[in-house]
Amino acid sequence: MDNTKEILSGLAALYPDAQPALHFKTPYELLVAVILSAQCTDERVNKVTAVLFAKYDTPEKMLTLTQEELEKYIFSCGFYHNKAAHILSATHDILNKFGGEVPSTLGELKTLAGVGQKTANVVYAVAFGGDAIAVDTHVFRVSNRLGIAEGNTPAKVEEGLCKAIPKELWSKAHHYLIYHGRRVCHSQRPDCAGCTLKDYCKFFSNK
Repeated sequence: MDNTKEILSGLAALYPDAQPALHFKTPYELLVAVILSAQCTDERVNKVTAVLFAKYDTPEKMLTLTQEELEKYIFSCGFYHNKAAHILSATHDILNKFGGEVPSTLGELKTLAGVGQKTANVVYAVAFGGDAIAVDTHVFRVSNRLGIAEGNTPAKVEEGLCKAIPKELWSKAHHYLIYHGRRVCHSQRPDCAGCTLKDYCKFFSNK
């Protein structure tokens, strides 16, 4: 039985104000923040970008930094060497290929260094109002457990979510699933007893 509609209604009731956790003012700031967020908490990224964006909040300003200088700012986000290289390479392309503006299509976003499907989906949906579902660890886990979309790769889960959820709800559903993963459906110790969606949950029914 497909309970997707009931699950989405339940999530919407739980998290009516669900929104991105990363702090940003422009599409460029969002892009940099999402690149930094790979295998790092949004809380940590926000602390780092608060300092970084105070001085280097545009492509032009960012490229005044050497890679070593940028690495010192983003060190605590982890994988700082690769992330710094990706940010500077993507920034170079934004200036030289896209007139200084972050591209607004999924295809163009994915041509930037460090921008895979998940990052492109986040920027496309959040910065430009596009219809997309980014599958991070929370979305992957909750989707599989609730049975909305089951798969062993983010790509499979994204495909399943896009089929199960109306397109106009993709972006909202993405944030609902993230919130539920952070607040209730934890990786190691999910709060099944306190979950209002457990009656629909395959993970709970198999415990």
